[in-house]
Amino acid sequence: MKRVVLSLALVAVLGLSFTSCRDTKEKTEDKIDNAMDEAGDAMDEAGDAIDEAIDDAAESSSEAINDATEAASDAADSIEESAETMSDDVKETISDAKQTGSDALESAKKTGNDAVEKAKETGSTAVQDAKKAGDDAATKAADKIKGL
Repeated sequence: MKRVVLSLALVAVLGLSFTSCRDTKEKTEDKIDNAMDEAGDAMDEAGDAIDEAIDDAAESSSEAINDATEAASDAADSIEESAETMSDDVKETISDAKQTGSDALESAKKTGNDAVEKAKETGSTAVQDAKKAGDDAATKAADKIKGL
C-alpha cells in the first residue's frame, strides 16, 4: 500500500509538472505576443509622433519664412519711402538754390544797370559841365581878345 500511495503521489507530481509546464509555456507565448503587439503599437505611436513633429516643423518653417519675407518687404518699402523723401528734399534744395541764384543774378543785373545809368548820368553831366566850362572859357577868352 505504501507503494501504491507513493506511485499515486509520483503520478500526481508528474501530472502537475507537465500541466504546469504547459501552462507556463502558454503564458510565455501569450506574454511574447502581447509584448510584440505593444511594441507594434509603440512603433505606430512613435511614427505618428514623428509625422506630427515633421508637420509642426514644416509649419513653423513656413511661418518663419513668411515672417522673414514680410519683414524684408517692409524694410524695402521703408527704404523706398526714405529714398523718395530724400530725392524730394534734394530736388527742393536744388530748386531753392536755383531761385536764390536767379534772384542774386537779377539783383546783380539791376545793380549793374543802375550803376551804368548813374555813370551815364554822371558822365553826361560831366560832359555838359565841361562843355559849359569850355564855352565859358572860350567866351571869356574871346571877350579878352576883344578887349585888347
